[in-house]
Amino acid sequence: MQMDGQGDSAQGDWGPFGRPLFEDPQARRLSRVGVVDIGSNSVRLVVFDGAARSPAYFYNEKIMCGLGAGMPETGRLNPEGKARALSALARFQTLACGMDLPPLTAVATAAMREAEDGPAFRAEIEKQTGLKIWVIDGEEEARLSAQGVLLGWPGANGLICDIGGSSMELAELSEGQVGRRVTSPLGPLRFKDLEGGKKAREKHIAKHIDKLAEVIGQRDAQLFLVGGSWRAIARIDMERRGYPLHVLHEYRMDKDAVADTLKFIEKSDLEALRGACSISSARMSLVPYAGEVLGRLIETFSPAGIAISSYGIREGLLYEQMPQKLRDRDPLVEACRFSEAKDARLPGFGKKLYRFVAPLFANAGPERTRIVKAACLLHDVSWRAHPDYRAQTCFDNATRANLGGLTHPERVFLGLALLHRYKNKREGLFEAYYALLSDEELQEAEVLGKAMRFGSMLWMSDVSKEDGASLGWDGKAKRLSLRMAPDVAPLYGEVAESRFKSLARALNAEDMQVEID
Repeated sequence: MQMDGQGDSAQGDWGPFGRPLFEDPQARRLSRVGVVDIGSNSVRLVVFDGAARSPAYFYNEKIMCGLGAGMPETGRLNPEGKARALSALARFQTLACGMDLPPLTAVATAAMREAEDGPAFRAEIEKQTGLKIWVIDGEEEARLSAQGVLLGWPGANGLICDIGGSSMELAELSEGQVGRRVTSPLGPLRFKDLEGGKKAREKHIAKHIDKLAEVIGQRDAQLFLVGGSWRAIARIDMERRGYPLHVLHEYRMDKDAVADTLKFIEKSDLEALRGACSISSARMSLVPYAGEVLGRLIETFSPAGIAISSYGIREGLLYEQMPQKLRDRDPLVEACRFSEAKDARLPGFGKKLYRFVAPLFANAGPERTRIVKAACLLHDVSWRAHPDYRAQTCFDNATRANLGGLTHPERVFLGLALLHRYKNKREGLFEAYYALLSDEELQEAEVLGKAMRFGSMLWMSDVSKEDGASLGWDGKAKRLSLRMAPDVAPLYGEVAESRFKSLARALNAEDMQVEID
């Protein structure tokens, strides 16, 4: 992964961050992109806003139409579903015109490509709405879903599995490239009413998963799950575990957890479970059947780990339109750069603050370093919040934002660091989340937050000016030092001194030095 634009001609000007790509005219063409996904179960419009590397959802609307319901028996699209889909698509076109969007990119998947009346319905949609529909085959569906995963995990390796209403696709990912792709008729709408009940379904599922395994032979790989039914199962897993962070993207499960959750679903009152997990009735009706597929899939492929991706075919369509240099960027850092430029009081100070706090993290690896960068970029974007609630607002924003390339523990680490940017103590706030971090990580997040809290006192109006203050940390001697140029020294007032001492306590420093030279 090319984290920060190493190799950009302007690298010397921008230091470790690289030049922000949202300033590039080629990237700005992506400032607002609308895509429509016509699936077997749902029809959705998503409008992505902003040219940052992580998608920002300007507008998102889904209608559960059930186009593929009953199709295995009739060979035709569901009549009620067609009426609902046509109404939704007419609305989406009108919305797009109201938003002054470029032409919508619309794709249709299994139900439309397989129904005997699919071509006629496609023509009807175009005639009534003007919307041009691209009906894609299963391999293309797998490729776009895989690209959606790459939007969140650049350089990802493993398998993606995208389940829809009428089909399920697998695709290989290797070093950020999409490899072999294969489709199957394993969408739950297609087999939930299979004659013969559960035993017939088990036989049907096993037959098709064995066929998938013949083409995609990868075992013990990371498995990325894409699709609403998988996300519903993950949400139920969170409920079963009492998991505190209800963000589905990057949620991790292992084989044992999935097995326990599938048993939990079998034993539960589905209506009560649906209410507790805020899952729609239409989606919940498919969950037990999707669970049967997932159980066999995991048994066959024995994945090393399982991650939920909220990014799929729609995000894959966005990825398709990105210039390669934007694809290569770290989605977290780029999104934070965009947020700083939009919301911070002094855009550009985040880079200066990063340089200031970096000596405290000299031994950090690249994964931790990028979180430090992200925190510095976000340290001031919540300044409009009421002072009494800025710490809480920062934590909420970091842990719940649509950010790619960020694990759940990293979300909590980032949120806690930003909380300490505004508040010395964390007791009584979000304590259930802290179990996702080790004691060492809790202390490290506090150090980062208090370093930013102190560094923000040294605000300079000219962010391009060479640093007039620098921190030093000798871990062996437990010595924290501060060097300041004479013209900057007046910034070291009583409040700044108090914050410097608070940082020293967080580091368990035994010696403090302040030098003016």
